[in-house]
Amino acid sequence: MTYTGLPGIPRVVQGDDLADIITAALRRADLGLADGDVLVIAQKIVSKAEGRSFALSAFEPSSEAHRLSKLVGKDPRHIEAILSESTEVVRAAPGVLIVAHRLGFVMANAGIDQSNVGDGSGEEILLLPRDPDASSSRLKAGLDARHKADIGVVINDSFGRPWRNGVVGVAIGAAGIPSLQSLVGAPDLYGRALRVTEVALADELAAGASLVMGQSAEGLPVVHVRGFGARGELRNAASLIRPKGQDLFR
Repeated sequence: MTYTGLPGIPRVVQGDDLADIITAALRRADLGLADGDVLVIAQKIVSKAEGRSFALSAFEPSSEAHRLSKLVGKDPRHIEAILSESTEVVRAAPGVLIVAHRLGFVMANAGIDQSNVGDGSGEEILLLPRDPDASSSRLKAGLDARHKADIGVVINDSFGRPWRNGVVGVAIGAAGIPSLQSLVGAPDLYGRALRVTEVALADELAAGASLVMGQSAEGLPVVHVRGFGARGELRNAASLIRPKGQDLFR
């Protein structure tokens, strides 16, 4: 497989057509799209294009936001924004606020970001897309039509993980790929049937692309992947979310 970052993606603002922007970047990189290719796209530019940036002043802190602010050490307006995107506070401690996002993700700060947003003052925040799987489907449809190809699209974001330091890229939206592939019944090297193994293919694509994208000022929010080749039932990123009743950490 090859992962190629697309240079020259401009600063994205609300209303931008990402399919047009990505098509122009592919031309500059002398790349086309062929059946089976995958584009991994940073959540941040999808959120910006969809108008998911807000001023902190738009959030009036509740009493719960003020309480958590003192415990966590964050601006109470930021806490209120996190609560507005969440269904449950899972853990709160100094410097840490883990929540169940309304989309089902268990993550820090509801995925709300302040880096590379607005004028850099920290007074503007960026929320996740309202429906990343739907965003992926729209982008796939637009890019398929422009390039006469059947591609996959993954929207990735950076997550921490229980019992592990550091963040990795994970898929929060996907279309056109088998995001979760079951190997139950497949033989191992000794012919024994696998019983429970599932592979989070969309997350593996997202993590690989994150190495190319970087985590700070690299400016490569779109990565072209060729040679993926996995086959199976097409499933979106929501299929990767473990139901709360099966989540042993909660």
